[in-house]
Amino acid sequence: MSAASPPPTARHPDTVPAHRGSQGGKALLYGVGTIAVVALAASGLLWQKLSTIQETLARQSQDASAQAIEARAIARQAQEQVTEASARLTVQETRVSEVALQRSQLEELMQSLSRSRDENLVVDIESSLRLAQQQAQLTGSLEPLIAALKSAQQRIERAAQPRLAPVQRAITRDLERIASTSVADTAGLLGRLDDLVRQVDDLPLQNAVAQAAATRRMNARGAMPSPSEAPAPADRTWWQALLQRSWEVVRDEARDLVRVSRIDQPEAILVSPDQAFFLRENLKLKLLNARLGLLARQSESARADLAAASAALNKYFDPASRRTQGAATVLQQAQAHMKTAEQPRLDETLSALATAAAGR
Repeated sequence: MSAASPPPTARHPDTVPAHRGSQGGKALLYGVGTIAVVALAASGLLWQKLSTIQETLARQSQDASAQAIEARAIARQAQEQVTEASARLTVQETRVSEVALQRSQLEELMQSLSRSRDENLVVDIESSLRLAQQQAQLTGSLEPLIAALKSAQQRIERAAQPRLAPVQRAITRDLERIASTSVADTAGLLGRLDDLVRQVDDLPLQNAVAQAAATRRMNARGAMPSPSEAPAPADRTWWQALLQRSWEVVRDEARDLVRVSRIDQPEAILVSPDQAFFLRENLKLKLLNARLGLLARQSESARADLAAASAALNKYFDPASRRTQGAATVLQQAQAHMKTAEQPRLDETLSALATAAAGR
């Protein structure tokens, strides 16, 4: 065993804590330094990271600012575009309203033109038909009416308006009625009236006794067989025949001295010779008025004059006379001819035109 180590020396109680205190201070110093170094390193790391974050934030802020500026520019541009679009929309709406107004005005104008054209067509057709009716009355021919109706029918067909269809049907019916109407012989009727006017002076009155007796004798002789047909006695001489005829004349005259008859018209018997002259002249005037009415196509006036002449003839003139009977026959035929000589009227077509002009 090696030399004995010296015995431990006794330590002073005040020196041991001091040595321990210095060691603790160093350790504390080391710990504080280490912590400081670590804190410094951490601070550096934190500072570096903070710098990076600041750079990132600054970059992001710069980008956000740029984006905000760009967004504001885009928003401003969009607002301008919206304003421009709104202005354009307003202008378009104004134009659309103007176009709609112009369209409605154009439609109204077209309808007005169409109505005015139809109205002018209706008025023109009506005037042409009335003029043709007057021409037909003046000329006594149905050709003006037929030509006017056919022309009106063609014009309505070219117009092709549904509201004029009733007018076209009325024109067709009037054409059919006119085609079935017979043409009156006006010239022949005028000639018969002229002959009757010339015969008025030869017509016997009812109070003309001698003429009435002579008329009866002529009628009796006309009814008796002629001497050539009747068997004459062989022993009769000429003087006997003359004596026989003289006796018959004297007998008839004696019978006419006193005459008993029925008087239906007392005023006809009381007509004086002067009144008879004016009576014949009045009858002539009535016949001439009827003739003028026939020439003027005044059928109503002509019929009234013919009726008055017929009444005067039957009232004042001898109904047993053949001349009176012939004159009465002529007057009856003239009245019948006047009834059939009336020209057809276009009342149906004119009524349809009036309805179309009224717009119903």
